[in-house]
Amino acid sequence: MDNEMSLPRDFDALRTMILDRREALPKRLAQIAAYALSNPDEIAFGTAASIAQTAGVQPSTLIRFAQHLGFDGFTSLQSVFRERLRERQVSYEERLSALRGDTHGLSKNRVILNGFLTAASHSIETISHNVEEDVLTSAVDILAGAETIYLLARRRSYPITAYMAYAFGKLKIRNQLIESTAGIDPEILSFAKPTDAAIAISFSPYASATIEHAAALAARNVPVVAITDSAFSPLAQSAKVWFEAAEGDFSGFRSLSGTMALAMALTVSVAEKRRSF
Repeated sequence: MDNEMSLPRDFDALRTMILDRREALPKRLAQIAAYALSNPDEIAFGTAASIAQTAGVQPSTLIRFAQHLGFDGFTSLQSVFRERLRERQVSYEERLSALRGDTHGLSKNRVILNGFLTAASHSIETISHNVEEDVLTSAVDILAGAETIYLLARRRSYPITAYMAYAFGKLKIRNQLIESTAGIDPEILSFAKPTDAAIAISFSPYASATIEHAAALAARNVPVVAITDSAFSPLAQSAKVWFEAAEGDFSGFRSLSGTMALAMALTVSVAEKRRSF
């Protein structure tokens, strides 16, 4: 009975429990934990067999993971993920469904635009809620004190660092965007010193080059500020400070609105901090 009373009944409480225990989790259980926090919808919808296949573990590992957290089985754990889905559907998903359904005479193009704007708004609200004041302050202090700021990203994350490079340049802040078509990124990064800093951005499925570069910098005591999607992200492991950015999507396409807002807030805050030096 006492064990049942201590079980998390909502996703936020479950997430907090998993993060508190992440250092002590065995390798396979940590693999499931990372997958679960990065793909909560898949956990809610899938079967034990399909989830295990996608996560790259045995179905029995899911049961062990659930029991490790205090649940009597995987179904009990899955109910927490399903409850999260029901709560979200009442708000955000309900709005998107309304856009797809009754268009109130709007064109299909306008409905799609409204859908993306709604997803962007949801992303901004979520990231605003997740960013803690002390983390934001630490990140700005690190970046403001850096001689050169190195910017690391690939694929869909790349536009964010590209715009940060543009903004840093306008603000007269020395930076280096890592985008060498000559394939000499490691050589460029070899100039980075502990008196510099890096911003690394990547979301699941993570860009291997970004992960490798961030780890190499961290190993040389170059502080890394990361923007990623989970505490189990490889970027979070290399970062001195990291932000969780969970972006909403519309019709399967994820917004970058919240992440871009966070990135620009960092950029301008760094400039303001330097003015006080």
